[in-house]
Amino acid sequence: MQLPYAEPFKIKMVETIKKSTREEREQWIKDAKYNLFNIKSEQVFVDLLTDSGTGAMSDKQWSEMMLGDESYAGASSYYKMKKAIKDILGFEYFLPTHQGRAAENVLFSVLVKEGDIVPGNSHFDTTKGHIEFRKATANDCTIDEAFDTTIQHDFKGNINLEKLEKVLKENPAERIPMIIVTVTCNSSGGQPVSMQNMRDVKALAGKYGIRVVFDSARFAENAYFIKKREAGYADKSIKEIVKEMFTYADAMTMSSKKDAIVNMGGFIGFKDEDLFKQASVFGIIYEGFITYGGMSGRDMNALAQGLDEGTEFPFLESRVGQVAYLGQMLKDYGIPIQEPFGGHAIFVDAKRFLPHLPKEEFVAQTLAVELYIESGVRAVEIGAILADRDPVTRENRFPDLEFLRMAIPRRTYTNNHMDYIAASLKNVFDRRNEITKGVKIVKEAPIMRHFTVELER
Repeated sequence: MQLPYAEPFKIKMVETIKKSTREEREQWIKDAKYNLFNIKSEQVFVDLLTDSGTGAMSDKQWSEMMLGDESYAGASSYYKMKKAIKDILGFEYFLPTHQGRAAENVLFSVLVKEGDIVPGNSHFDTTKGHIEFRKATANDCTIDEAFDTTIQHDFKGNINLEKLEKVLKENPAERIPMIIVTVTCNSSGGQPVSMQNMRDVKALAGKYGIRVVFDSARFAENAYFIKKREAGYADKSIKEIVKEMFTYADAMTMSSKKDAIVNMGGFIGFKDEDLFKQASVFGIIYEGFITYGGMSGRDMNALAQGLDEGTEFPFLESRVGQVAYLGQMLKDYGIPIQEPFGGHAIFVDAKRFLPHLPKEEFVAQTLAVELYIESGVRAVEIGAILADRDPVTRENRFPDLEFLRMAIPRRTYTNNHMDYIAASLKNVFDRRNEITKGVKIVKEAPIMRHFTVELER
């Protein structure tokens, strides 16, 4: 008899979570102005708002926390993190930051100016926010297959080289500070980028003299998909694949709250010493001295250990496998989702789930509200509210993809929780025709509104 799969870890500590009543949730979401970010954590049963900083650290990571060196300058924890980044990712220079958006803020303060164009593959919200805040433009060059959730394509995160070259041809090089490659590509459904595509993008960038920057929050999951799906990589280790991936990047930003499995932290990696020195000025202004950059020594230690653990195949097989377990259940229930399944989340196609609701009523947000009321499962909209308004016309942008994202924290929930999530969404799906009204905005911030937006039915 073949032995069944089992998780490559055992549970050492638990946290109690409590169920609530439907009546309580209806009142709580109303009081929260129908914004899931405003819901208190104790009002949530299963929290899928994000996988960022919500994972469970290992015993070795907690041990490293106790060894943290909190010296203001030159802490041993800085050098431990520096060694891990050099050994695993191959970057000679780095700046610690308190999280990924801080890394973007520091790097973009050097590189991005008004009127610039930054091509890439479906830039995530903070990336686009930092670009547009500087009165520059994010240009999406993702392959067309990414925008059809029914198509099976191994690497829906890939950049379309023809789209990219068109941008590079039509604009002077000094107006294009970088090409951003997001691995995996969150906004298109947690979809990976192939090694060949990274190689081709780097070659095209070299032809036009443009640097390549990787948004690397989920780089290890991307490496896992390369190992499983791309010819020539099945026998390579995750660490070998990761090392090759970053040979095609000139710099990188990292939200370490994802694939380094820590609650807080990030960094920027550099190949070029001069760019590192320029960014160091902004790092000191915004984050702190270059050897701590907004992080405590204990968090740097945990991050260094997490980079090692997060690039091991057994962990990734368990992590990505749990996401696929949920995805397959939803697919079997007939629920429309982005296929193939992403690495960190399942993305529900809200347009196909609630086709009778007009886009102006923010379909994915409506679905997120209904899921929460149904069961206390908190997910997040990746759609028109997140897409924000056009910075020039101030009209709402309605993207091709309108997703409900259910992000799975690392090493946090069991497959029993996945069963609960699937049953919850199926119940909403079964009564989808009864959902006749969406939501409308009554108050919003001028940029990155989705975090604080206020809505009503």
